[in-house]
Amino acid sequence: MSFVTENPRGGCVLAGINSVLAAINHVCPILHSGPGCCMQTTAAEQGNSGHKHAYFVSGVSLPSSNMLEKEVVFGGVNKLRTTIQGAIEVINADAYFVLTGCTAGIIGDDIQSVTEEFTEQGHKVYAIDTPGFAGDSLLGYETVWNTFLDKVIQPPRENVKAKRARPLVNIFGIVPYHDPYWSGTLEEIDRILSKLGIEVNTFFTKHQGIDVVEHCSEADLNIIINPWLFNGPAKKFEKKFGVPSLRFPFVPVGATDTSRFVREVAAALKLDTTLVDKVIAEEEDYVYSYLAQSIGQLSWKRFAVAGDASSAIGLTRYLANDYSFSPVLVVITETIYRPEDKERIIQNISQLEYAAAPKIVFASDQWEINQAILNEPEDISLLVGSTNEKEIGLEKQIQFLNATFPLNDRLVFNRTYAGYRGSLTFTEDLYDNL
Repeated sequence: MSFVTENPRGGCVLAGINSVLAAINHVCPILHSGPGCCMQTTAAEQGNSGHKHAYFVSGVSLPSSNMLEKEVVFGGVNKLRTTIQGAIEVINADAYFVLTGCTAGIIGDDIQSVTEEFTEQGHKVYAIDTPGFAGDSLLGYETVWNTFLDKVIQPPRENVKAKRARPLVNIFGIVPYHDPYWSGTLEEIDRILSKLGIEVNTFFTKHQGIDVVEHCSEADLNIIINPWLFNGPAKKFEKKFGVPSLRFPFVPVGATDTSRFVREVAAALKLDTTLVDKVIAEEEDYVYSYLAQSIGQLSWKRFAVAGDASSAIGLTRYLANDYSFSPVLVVITETIYRPEDKERIIQNISQLEYAAAPKIVFASDQWEINQAILNEPEDISLLVGSTNEKEIGLEKQIQFLNATFPLNDRLVFNRTYAGYRGSLTFTEDLYDNL
């Protein structure tokens, strides 16, 4: 039986691919699709992510073949060829990726052969033949990395690891734009790991570009910060290049979980424990010295969280473990298919240090999310969610904080709630939204 999802969070797989590529420095997506897909796919992700858009090329500035009836009947490869040529002449990108919309996917245009023509001429032009109807935007994130593994990432250069003085890690699971705080979160993770003497490939900050992607096979470890995403690409990465993975199942928020994250990474890389203890002590002292100055400013709350699994787990654990609030309800707004992923999510929400486990609901339909919050029999005095839940917060006349995707009513540059310092920002925002 078919059904309609009210207020789906994010767009189609094409929207996810578009936003991930747009976050890599000097990479240009080229859409082989009907008119409107450039704008709509950008609006679905970047347009719901704190009013921040790709600065290089996005939205209506994206090259597109703008397929019409003629291309549907007779094929659109010729128009695609001229579109790619025009993009190369006008947009000075380091790499170009041709993406297919639903129209091209239905008629079966061979975009691979067209991109190979430009590759033979020395241009970095790659095909990603995944029409929008194939899935949602989170599938787009995995699709991009599967394409990178198949076509872009090169084998490790000889003796590079041996000559490198510091370990190198790749960060996965923080999805550009689908996480409104992705820039700040990656910067905070980078900052912490750098203090441990680790080089970090975030891929989407520090103006890292396609050259970093090409040589990321030289990393010592892949760190996946997500409870379920990147499962297939991680296995492919290890099989093809021998790089192992460490999965940390949520975005760490606050001293308790961030220190846990640091120790797990340090153990995987066999870092010096003296340095690790020193960094943790410095960071925890920084956080606690500020929190000690505001004791009593926030009254005790019974709270609910609605958001993607990674954010919901991290925010719930911080409020319960570090701030002693009582969790009542957690709504996971992603569609989770694998039973083992659901179990991992439930386990990390339920196993709290002090508080009793909250009720956990999996619902991606906005009506079901609203009903779970409205009909919760236990008292709730704080709701942490997305713009979609703001109205429910007003209806229940409780404190509301917009902290998850989609986020439309605040501007976000490099703000984050993650890590040691991000938790201080989160606590400040809780007070500001009393």
